[in-house]
Amino acid sequence: MWRTIVRIKQQLTWLLEQIVVLVVAALVLDVLWGVCSRFILGAPSRWTEEVATFLLIWVALLGAAVAFSRDQHLGLDYFAKKLDADARLLLAIIAQILIVVFTGSAMVIGGYTLVSETLSAGQVTPALGIKMGYVYLAVPVSGIFIIVFCLERIIDLVSGAKTDRSDEADVPGEEN
Repeated sequence: MWRTIVRIKQQLTWLLEQIVVLVVAALVLDVLWGVCSRFILGAPSRWTEEVATFLLIWVALLGAAVAFSRDQHLGLDYFAKKLDADARLLLAIIAQILIVVFTGSAMVIGGYTLVSETLSAGQVTPALGIKMGYVYLAVPVSGIFIIVFCLERIIDLVSGAKTDRSDEADVPGEEN
């Protein structure tokens, strides 16, 4: 059962990484086109700056979910390392619960509210004319991924399962 949960997390992380790579590639191409159209062709493109901003939002939020999955997010563990093992475990569980509460309320519920209200208001982007709600959708989507990864970590901590967290984001199908 535990191997299945770890495998699902590995595959989700791998999928997110591939999406982030594709979005970064699109971002690079967009910025290159913006520079070429401005300085080489002498006719700046109207939409490249807007696309770059929206792609950067998606890269940052999905990249944060990937970093959280790999335990590479910002953390202050100096004082936690000074505690005994049981206190560290309790602190880690409490921290993960707080992350779930914050992410669930701010990113998922707040993000959903932002997306739904923006879509219902009909707000569109100036250059592309796409609905802004689709841009803001990055907030609840990344929040859901962070919560899933956080719940996996809580199960890991409570069950005492030991996993080599440095290898968890390998390509699906590879043996660890």
